[in-house]
Amino acid sequence: QVQLVESGGGSVQAGGSLRLSCAASGYTYSTYCMGWFRQAPGKGREGVATIASGDGSTYYAASVKGRFTISQDNAKNTLYLQMNSLKPEDTAMYYCALDPFRRCLLPPGFRSYEYNYWGQGTQVTVSS
Repeated sequence: QVQLVESGGGSVQAGGSLRLSCAASGYTYSTYCMGWFRQAPGKGREGVATIASGDGSTYYAASVKGRFTISQDNAKNTLYLQMNSLKPEDTAMYYCALDPFRRCLLPPGFRSYEYNYWGQGTQVTVSS
């Protein structure tokens, strides 16, 4: 079975940076999307960034575009989210997820129901 394990969360000051990692195992398909989602207390789950296999197309939520970068290291089977210029409103539990059917491109988006597999999350807290 697919297993996703996030790490790299923590507490930082506004303007600081963090890099989240998601170690993936047990996936055998060659076409997929992987994404980062977040959920803050009292709010719904929000798509942050996604990356598609093949051409490596990336997509970002407007709230993080220009500050966050999603990337993938295929040799290490690891997904990353580099977060710069962090703001207090970025505080949330961050989850990585896998869409085994590459549906994120049709059209590009962050539909959480398309992601079949989820990690347990890593907490990011940004203080002012």
